[in-house]
Amino acid sequence: MQRSISHQNPVRPFLYVVLFLLYSSLSSIYPFLPPMLGVLFVLFAKALKNSDSLYALIVAFCLVIFEANNGYMLFSSIFYIYLVYKLILPKISQNFSCKICIRISYIFLSYLGYFLFLTLISNIFLLQTPELSYYVIYYMLIEFFLVSLL
Repeated sequence: MQRSISHQNPVRPFLYVVLFLLYSSLSSIYPFLPPMLGVLFVLFAKALKNSDSLYALIVAFCLVIFEANNGYMLFSSIFYIYLVYKLILPKISQNFSCKICIRISYIFLSYLGYFLFLTLISNIFLLQTPELSYYVIYYMLIEFFLVSLL
């Protein structure tokens, strides 16, 4: 049985996962490194849009690592991004025509929306509410520039 030359999946995504593991461990030590939630949000939305299950699984694994490093509930970010992708992102792309406005809304939805989602879930299940620090504004600015490069 031979592999098709045109349908080869490279090993590069798994290298990105290893690099994200190293980066996320560094970002948990140094608070000036953003946790890359906005970038993962955009990558997961692109994987869902393209119906690429391998990349969606890889980004979902990176989101689970993000949740573990920050002490959030398991699979909450994946569930949140999927809900936003199905319910809110079509309305945003329908109403706005500029790509920069859409990308800014992705970053706002990824950080502030996820915080509000975690607050809602913690109030429903009587858990400890997450804290929002001033680093979030810095993270949103840095990740906006990173997302604009994608």
